[in-house]
Amino acid sequence: MKITVIAVGLKMPAWASEASEDYLHRFPSDWKVELKTVKAEDRNTKSIPKVMEAEAERIRASIPRDAIIVIMDERGHDLTSQKLAQQVNKWGDQGRPIAFIIGGADGIDPNLKAECSYMLRLSSLTLPHAMARVLLLEQLYRSWSLLHNHPYHRA
Repeated sequence: MKITVIAVGLKMPAWASEASEDYLHRFPSDWKVELKTVKAEDRNTKSIPKVMEAEAERIRASIPRDAIIVIMDERGHDLTSQKLAQQVNKWGDQGRPIAFIIGGADGIDPNLKAECSYMLRLSSLTLPHAMARVLLLEQLYRSWSLLHNHPYHRA
């Protein structure tokens, strides 16, 4: 399975980078999970729609060809860890790469949202981007553990 997490924002706190790297290194070789970061647009020089448009173009350039696009959005599906694992497994069965998108500070361009296959919410709470990255990677690792009966997930 090939999973790409694409996140807007290059600079993250050390704790978030360290935690992200920790989860990325836990995946076995048959689950190729990578984190791609794209530059956030300067919010002081453009309108919010133009900022979102520019970020969307960078995101699109990072999406693997023929990928299932999953947008992280507060209005997305609210899944349990078990349901997310089942959904990831269904997507993986299609033999296509999966791209999870974490947008910028102003959200994701509506045109990019319209292109997505699925919208997923991590929480009803507003999360800082660094936390969202770590949480998404942790949940993807938890999905792997659930699908492979690994003891990481203890419910």
